[in-house]
Amino acid sequence: MSDEKEKAGFICVKDTLDGAYPSLVLGINAARQGMESKIFYSFMGMNLVLKGGVDRAKFFPPGVMGAIPGMSSLATGMMKKKIDKANIPSLADLQETAQIEGVELIACKMTIDMMEIDESKLIEGAVVWTADDFLKYAKECKVCLFT
Repeated sequence: MSDEKEKAGFICVKDTLDGAYPSLVLGINAARQGMESKIFYSFMGMNLVLKGGVDRAKFFPPGVMGAIPGMSSLATGMMKKKIDKANIPSLADLQETAQIEGVELIACKMTIDMMEIDESKLIEGAVVWTADDFLKYAKECKVCLFT
């Protein structure tokens, strides 16, 4: 039997509350199950691995409600109250927990180049991979999910 850990990979492309929580929760739980766990942030998800990015995450109600000016701020406040009432950690706390528990947070090189992001703006501990790098890892994953 191999001593190599099973691997899990998650892809996050949204910088909203409903885009950010699933990858972190799944990544942490995969690590707690003894898996090597990585989250690949691309497109708008990249904002979550920029300094202060998780603090700017909002919730946009689906459908027509989300198009009403000011609705996202109201909905974000309501969602954060529900999160707090359910004793769910904040995104910042979850992100810190993920890193402490060994979940690797990965920024997409193509997104960095396309959006002209200065890599010094990434949170401490985040690494940069190309899509090819992530695919090589994903091919070895027991679990690989687009969240």
